[in-house]
Amino acid sequence: MNMDLSRRAFLKGASVGVAGTTLGAFGFGGVEAAYAASVKPFRLTTTKEARSSCPYCAVCCGMMIFSAESKAEAGKMEVTHIEGDVDNPVNRGTLCPKGAAAIDYIKSKTRVKYPMYRKPGTNTFERVTWDFAMERIAKLMKEDRDANFIETNNDGVPVNRWPTMAFLSGSSVTNETGWLTYKVSRGLGMLQIENQARI
Repeated sequence: MNMDLSRRAFLKGASVGVAGTTLGAFGFGGVEAAYAASVKPFRLTTTKEARSSCPYCAVCCGMMIFSAESKAEAGKMEVTHIEGDVDNPVNRGTLCPKGAAAIDYIKSKTRVKYPMYRKPGTNTFERVTWDFAMERIAKLMKEDRDANFIETNNDGVPVNRWPTMAFLSGSSVTNETGWLTYKVSRGLGMLQIENQARI
């Protein structure tokens, strides 16, 4: 196959590009938007859509998640496509590279879907229930707090600190959830409170 580009072909391609950008500059760019709007109702016609928010950072962009019936398991739905939500005032349909690649996160074979526990002395994780996981976390937190809680400093001033525990919060929670998380963490005496809000 001949991949040589002649001067005539180059000038023809450049002229088409200049003409396209000129039309857009003169306000004819709405033609593309109208065409996209006419195509959208027919795109992904066999899927169901649901609105969600991106879990990656504190911007909390809106997402449209499309799912179809799974070919592997009858009666189950699986995500087939993700795009930005044009009705969301935060991102107006756009997504950053991490949000645009969220479907890879969902379909990743290494994605953890359930609580996993590694027993002392072993090198493998096993699936456990949420009740077991929550009780185990609560037990370890209480033991650590009882052993390391500082009520007063050297001058006898009450400080109520728990210096050996930290709390990492998610960034796509509501204001109310964030407020409650902060109050619980501070109420327990934690000093290291961090948030996952990183872009």
